[in-house]
Amino acid sequence: MVQGPMLLVILAVAIVFIIFMTAKVNLHAFLVLLLASFGVGIFSGMSLIEVVNTVTSGFGGILSYIGIVIIAGTIIGTILEKSKGTLTMANTVLSWVGETKSALAMSITGAIISIPVFCDSGFVILSSLNKSLAKKAKISMSTMAVALSTGLYATHTLVPPTPGPIAAAGNLGADLGLVIMFGVVVSIPAILAGYIWATKFASKYWVDADIEIDDGENDVNLPSVFDSFAPIVVPILLITLKSIAEFPTNIFGTGNIKTFLVFIGDPTVALLLGVFIAFRLLPSFDKEYINGWIGKGMVNAAAIIMITGAGGAFGQVLKSTPIGSYLGEVLSVYNLGIFLPFIIAAALKTSQGSSTVAIITTSALLAPMLPSLGLDGSVAKALVVMSIGAGAMTVSHANDSFFWVVSQFSNMDTDIAYKTYTTATLVQGIVTISFVAILSMIFI
Repeated sequence: MVQGPMLLVILAVAIVFIIFMTAKVNLHAFLVLLLASFGVGIFSGMSLIEVVNTVTSGFGGILSYIGIVIIAGTIIGTILEKSKGTLTMANTVLSWVGETKSALAMSITGAIISIPVFCDSGFVILSSLNKSLAKKAKISMSTMAVALSTGLYATHTLVPPTPGPIAAAGNLGADLGLVIMFGVVVSIPAILAGYIWATKFASKYWVDADIEIDDGENDVNLPSVFDSFAPIVVPILLITLKSIAEFPTNIFGTGNIKTFLVFIGDPTVALLLGVFIAFRLLPSFDKEYINGWIGKGMVNAAAIIMITGAGGAFGQVLKSTPIGSYLGEVLSVYNLGIFLPFIIAAALKTSQGSSTVAIITTSALLAPMLPSLGLDGSVAKALVVMSIGAGAMTVSHANDSFFWVVSQFSNMDTDIAYKTYTTATLVQGIVTISFVAILSMIFI
């Protein structure tokens, strides 16, 4: 087995390879991560058979933990999208804050919807509503676009059951309930930072909504508020209750109540229950809906699962080599602490564009290093996921598909998108990691 500084060379080459192949060659992240896994294993001195076994066990291991969760979460998102439950959520939040606070309404709506729905899809789904509100309130589309996109972005990188944070929790062995609780808390300053940037800075650039308002556009039979929110809220509450039930203080005792809460709050059970709750949004139980919409959700989940599994394989190979422990010893001298996950994730995000790939790769890389960094406690692991999520926001630019979704669906020139949206993601990342650092001083 290779030892010492040569391990860091192997790791650096692997990271550069991942960035180059995904950002420049545009090879699918699934294949890139698998190739990196084999490369690291072979060049670090593992036997060929051991490399194969490690890659396959890592791939299957991470999916045994979150595979069903990702599928269920994607199905819920698909049903919400197709039933227009997302529009009900948007209108509900708008009624809470008022039309004069349209930008805030879209920030909050985006944050809620991006928990089960990918931010790209969420922005597309809400684009027409966003334009309508901008036109009615006479607000620049740059303001509304940044408000919505940063709201979506905050929970996309911080709050499960979004695939990135789930995968990070799995790679690091973090308690998912704690990750959800911290994710909700940490996303608040991230959302506010994006909203304030949208209203105070992006508003300086006028972009017309370019839409004709139809007074009858809201006369659509939308799902009820309860039916729209329940598939997301109920699973999150159940997963949170499970974590509370497992606290050492045994708040719910040690008997049947605790056992039931631990069972029903397991992410797999909770998200499956969310799927069946989402069935209330189906127009009917015809084959077109009961199989069609669910089938669409499963198709959407496939790519996510493959990337997540490949990230698990990469992480398992790193754990099976001395790379993690050696790098941990080297970096521990610099005492970067909770900032190290942020720096690595931000470098990956900025270089290759995908927040999910940045989160999965960083968490896989850091997993074997946590003990030497003093970040192997349950709360510390959850905050490491938050730090990685903050880095995965920093920054979104031309190599990120979401950048083009935001700019093209909001009539923004690329130059204005850089000045308003890209800078907003930088502000979000800095504010979020600062808040995480404060939490780490309190809880670690």
